[in-house]
Amino acid sequence: MSPIRILSAADAAAYRSLMLEAYEQAPDAFTTTAAERSAEPDSWWVKRIGSAHGLATSFGAWREGQMVGTVALEYSAKPKTRHAALVLGMYVQASQRGQGVGLALMKAALAAASSRPNILSLNLTLTEGNEPALRLYRSVGFVTWGIQAEAIRTDAGLKGKVHMSLALPKPRTEA
Repeated sequence: MSPIRILSAADAAAYRSLMLEAYEQAPDAFTTTAAERSAEPDSWWVKRIGSAHGLATSFGAWREGQMVGTVALEYSAKPKTRHAALVLGMYVQASQRGQGVGLALMKAALAAASSRPNILSLNLTLTEGNEPALRLYRSVGFVTWGIQAEAIRTDAGLKGKVHMSLALPKPRTEA
């Protein structure tokens, strides 16, 4: 099992490198291209990482001093939508898959979102046909609520985006 921790600005270079790899190795999984993201300045990557208490929180899985996986949460500042967070940027290096890294990252994200009392649900999208990701998300409780047909253009043609949500457990209150 790889240790999971919240990323900080000091991790920006490792995070950028891993995510650029993700855009190259799994281009159909993302709506952004490697070329688009490689043009982003370092400040964009630091902002994307966020912090434990800000509007974004990113997590990294580490093995032998190298980041091998990541996932992020994005929180809304808008009063009408701040009860839900978005899970994005999930990626585990191919050599690390099947070893529980993705599950550990998702559990860390779920724990962080659950620790915020105003967050009631998590949302995410994945590209149609990504069965390993679908199994992972279902294993932690996400349910599919819709599919946006022809959402992204890939080298293989147009593909849909599967929309999933997870209701977080509500804290018990005394009567």
